[in-house]
Amino acid sequence: MRHSWRLLIFRNCPSLSFRNHAHSSHPHFQVHSSSPSLRSFYSLHAPSRQVHFADPKNPINSKIPIARNFSSEPLVDSKKDADHCFLISDIFTKFTDANDIAKELELNSVVIDHELVLKVLKSLESSPDAARRFFDWVLERDSKKLSSKAYNLMLGILGVNGSVEEFWASVETMKKKGYGVSKGTRDKVVEKFEKEGLKSDLDKLKSVFATISVDNSVEKIGLSVSRIVRNQVWGEGVELQIKDLNVTFSSNLVKVVLENLAMEPIKALVFFRWVEENRLFKHDERSYNAMARVLGREDCVDRFWKVVDEMRSNGHEMEEETNVKVLGRFVKRKMIKEAVDLYEFAMAGANKPSVQCCTFLLKKIVVSKELDMNLFSRVVRIFIGNDYFLTDSMLHAVLKSLTSVGRFGECNKVLKEMKEAGYVASDNLQSKIAFRLSSASDENKVSEFVDHMEASGSYLDYKAWVSLIEGHCASGDLESASDCFQNMILKEGVSNAGYSFESLVNAYCCKNRAVDASKLLHGYVRHNQLEPWHTTYKVLISKLLVQDGFTDALNLLDLMRNQGFPPFVDPFIKQVSKSGTGDDAVAFMKAMTSKRFPSTSVVLRLFKAFFKAGRHAEAQVFLSKCPRYIRNHADVLNIFCSTKSCENTDSAAVAV
Repeated sequence: MRHSWRLLIFRNCPSLSFRNHAHSSHPHFQVHSSSPSLRSFYSLHAPSRQVHFADPKNPINSKIPIARNFSSEPLVDSKKDADHCFLISDIFTKFTDANDIAKELELNSVVIDHELVLKVLKSLESSPDAARRFFDWVLERDSKKLSSKAYNLMLGILGVNGSVEEFWASVETMKKKGYGVSKGTRDKVVEKFEKEGLKSDLDKLKSVFATISVDNSVEKIGLSVSRIVRNQVWGEGVELQIKDLNVTFSSNLVKVVLENLAMEPIKALVFFRWVEENRLFKHDERSYNAMARVLGREDCVDRFWKVVDEMRSNGHEMEEETNVKVLGRFVKRKMIKEAVDLYEFAMAGANKPSVQCCTFLLKKIVVSKELDMNLFSRVVRIFIGNDYFLTDSMLHAVLKSLTSVGRFGECNKVLKEMKEAGYVASDNLQSKIAFRLSSASDENKVSEFVDHMEASGSYLDYKAWVSLIEGHCASGDLESASDCFQNMILKEGVSNAGYSFESLVNAYCCKNRAVDASKLLHGYVRHNQLEPWHTTYKVLISKLLVQDGFTDALNLLDLMRNQGFPPFVDPFIKQVSKSGTGDDAVAFMKAMTSKRFPSTSVVLRLFKAFFKAGRHAEAQVFLSKCPRYIRNHADVLNIFCSTKSCENTDSAAVAV
């Protein structure tokens, strides 16, 4: 069947195919064609709707007349049309209020169509105010009825009646719409400008007309063709008007027409089929792609696939512009499956989408309302099936998208799919993932992540373990952090465990659990030969002294000494001198050295601190418990004598 394409186009488009008649219960088909197959199709498939078709060769004898371009009303005869023209002219001349005009038109059952617009404007050539009101009225209520010819009639009225500023404003409006100044309008206005001596306006008008008259560009011709198609119901009349333009259709011209019809894809498709059926143009890659871009939308998906499949079967490829534009439109409309289908189609062609296109699609899949891992897997397999490789940057982008919709916990599913495609995350990415999962306090997700990495043969490295521990610490889950540290040293050993253990100790201290941290330290040092950092000891000692852990802090001094670290005496001296006893001072002295007593310099510092804090009695008790060589040391005696002399001097001064 030669015209079978039309049946497919209109079969599922009742909104285009039928319009309700204003005065009848029966719908009237609005696509007029000389195609007998099209008429027979609708006669066969819609008998119950009593649809009658106009005979294009003899419209007078048809059961119903051919519908007008912009009205659902039946055609009026020439006498009635003339009466309405006179009536409308009279209404817009007599009335200025919009409500009064609307009331009069309704009382007289006047329906304004395109032909009537032209007749009324011609009748109002000498009444610019009425013409202006009528033109604005139509423009506001149904601008489609104002064609290039209607604009030229109004332009002529303005020019001939001396409304020069409005004239030029209208010219600019017409330019924006793609309309030019007609020769008849130009001649009338030129005569008026010459008579009025408007030389500058005359020169400007001639220049504008000259520019437009020689502008036979593809854009202008394409605009003219698309305007014919857009503003009328497709039929024999439209086909004749296009042929009357006597243009040679090229790839560029067809592309421009289709782009101008983008908002009416079905009409664009009708034109696309018609132009080749009538052997006016043999479609090539550019025209197919232009048609695909128009049809690549939610309400035309089936037609889109039909055209692109046909395009490829005819040896043409989908352009990158088409893929990018339609893919973006599908994604915007949440048509993710269709977007994946399109990606697969494009990857099977010569113009393969970029790596960024794959990343874009993966990101959109993971932020969809429902995470469809089947679609994710499809895209990944299509990608690697074309000799591409997944990268860290792609995974990073996907993880960022998961985070944006609060689904980071689903990253294990993503990692699994990418692992099956031969990709394993780098150490840096593993660390980032580890921290995010553990800081979310989801032990199941953390365990799943660790198991996945081990199953992939890429065991977690030191940095990833540290990140897991830090994440647990950040969430305040110290037990999980401790368990994680235990697992780390079992699998990695203790040689690089210093940083992660310090993080663990800091977390315990921040929770006022320095004593528990001290027990952990002793346990790992004793059983696993852990060697904490010097800074770890210093932090823990300081926190223990603040959190009533004096004895535990003293016990750490022995471990520090065994590791070769110098004793950390400052916080002890400060603590003992301010709130400790003489016994505490002796215990501190013995703990900081392997000898019987530390050097005299340390003892002197503690005595001075006692005196500075005003705790002379405690200093005296401490002195009494020191070894003889300390009690008899000259510097020690000098401190006590100096302090006693000062006290006596102060007492004498008070007595005087």
